[in-house]
Amino acid sequence: MNEQSRIRIEEVDGVAPPPKARVEDAAREGFERKKDYLAGFLNEKPAELSGHEPGGELYEAVIQSLKEIYDPEIPVNIYDLGLIYGVDITPDGHAFITMTLTTPHCPVAESMPGEVELRVGAVPGIGDVEVSLVWDPPWNPAQMSDEAKLELGML
Repeated sequence: MNEQSRIRIEEVDGVAPPPKARVEDAAREGFERKKDYLAGFLNEKPAELSGHEPGGELYEAVIQSLKEIYDPEIPVNIYDLGLIYGVDITPDGHAFITMTLTTPHCPVAESMPGEVELRVGAVPGIGDVEVSLVWDPPWNPAQMSDEAKLELGML
């Protein structure tokens, strides 16, 4: 065996504990301690939401209108059912809705996008509505809200 790769073992009776950090030591080193370093953060007010982003008044009104549309075969609204993939609202009031249906062979495949367009278009502040019906990713029951699952006895 090579002399350089040998492991040496040394027995000791004890090891001195490492020094503890103290606030007083930091003050002596030139660090300034501030009593309330969160004062500025806590006094800061949240930015106002525009009506066009999630949480805004117009956005929530569009979501509420979508929750009034029910799937004809399932007693749950299309929003809680997970059929709405996206809601985008431009500052000038144009809404873009991306949605799907439970199956491509759904009997309301032709009428549902039109109903979504009419209901969202009736929201005050919405000018134009464009509904995009997509099949990818396909809808599955995991996309339903907990309320919808509870309504259908799946939870």
